[in-house]
Amino acid sequence: MLQRNKYQCSSRPSVKLELADIFHHYSHDYIKSHPLHTQQYKAIRAIMACRTAKLGGHMSRCDSCNYEKISYNSCRNRHCPKCQSMQKERWIRARQAELLPVEYFHVVFTLPHALNPLAQGRPTLIYNMLFQAASETLLSFSSNPKWLGAKPSITMVLHTWAQNVSQHLHVHCIVSGGGLTKSNEWKNCKKKFLFPVRALSKVFRGKYLEKLKLSLSNKKVHLPKGFTNSVTIKNFMAPLYKTDWVVYAKPPFAGPEQVLAYLGRYTHKIAISNQRLISMQNNNITFKWRDYADNNKSKIMILNSHEFIRRYLLHVLPKGFQRLRHYGILANRFKKANLNQARQALNQPQYIEVINESIDEIMFKVTGEDITICPRCRIGRLGTVMSLIPQWLTHSGDPPKRNAI
Repeated sequence: MLQRNKYQCSSRPSVKLELADIFHHYSHDYIKSHPLHTQQYKAIRAIMACRTAKLGGHMSRCDSCNYEKISYNSCRNRHCPKCQSMQKERWIRARQAELLPVEYFHVVFTLPHALNPLAQGRPTLIYNMLFQAASETLLSFSSNPKWLGAKPSITMVLHTWAQNVSQHLHVHCIVSGGGLTKSNEWKNCKKKFLFPVRALSKVFRGKYLEKLKLSLSNKKVHLPKGFTNSVTIKNFMAPLYKTDWVVYAKPPFAGPEQVLAYLGRYTHKIAISNQRLISMQNNNITFKWRDYADNNKSKIMILNSHEFIRRYLLHVLPKGFQRLRHYGILANRFKKANLNQARQALNQPQYIEVINESIDEIMFKVTGEDITICPRCRIGRLGTVMSLIPQWLTHSGDPPKRNAI
């Protein structure tokens, strides 16, 4: 285990704090006093074991100078800050063939913080309703001839956090500035904005609260305090109807390339990256954050270790939950046919699915470096000569148990 004083000594700036170090030091005490669900346990275990001997790996040897290099396996957990880069690159390359040569808009739908306690109890339900209400709102405006009268391309990604790692539920939407009409013709937006934000906000609020009221009435979700009945539901819903819900729209992107660069920043982002962590000492975690309410100023925040872990675990998604979803032209069932129709209407080549590339190929395209070349002699190539068995397999046939964290 890494020693805590490594992150308290200013004379060793090369030592970089990671989320795994925080879990190694503080998760044991946190788990003793806080009940966690299975996915939270798995996330903690995976992040601590990522790229260590616990998960095994392989040894490579240079065929020229016999240099040997050990590489440990990644945990591939979607909440791990060290496992998102490669998944992000693969996802972006798969999306390249789906982008059309048109303007794209960025729209954000945000839930009021009053719904946060409900999300902590029934995250799948609350998140699904957010996707449904946001997509239905965009599609209803798109189908209206007053605004577009066509079916656009929509990609949505769920974010559950704010910069200070607190709970802030919202979906980022990338929407094409035009769409396919019923006669399979392409129709562009009439103006330099997609849809009126105030109208989007009101429709989104109405659709979401209608779904929420039905779920509360059917006891699929319960109010955080007191009994869930017609009176308490009415009292809980009344302020939500009076509140202006936040829907934010940015100007259109300059082109498809800018859309891809933007998507790469958002699709595989997690609550906090290792780069934002500064130090851990005296049971406190210090990290960088941006205060969007104060002109996007960069600030420093210090949280008690238990509060930091609590906030981080709020953003661990339920098993199998899809935080990236597509609608309209990109709806999975008819995506290929819709894209071909759109490309034909725009006089573009037909849609061709991207073939998965190897890690070596992706790294070469992203960094320009061939990771199979020996880093010592720069002449020979590295080849796998030995597989390393995961450490936990050498002790028992099961992964580490919860109380072993």
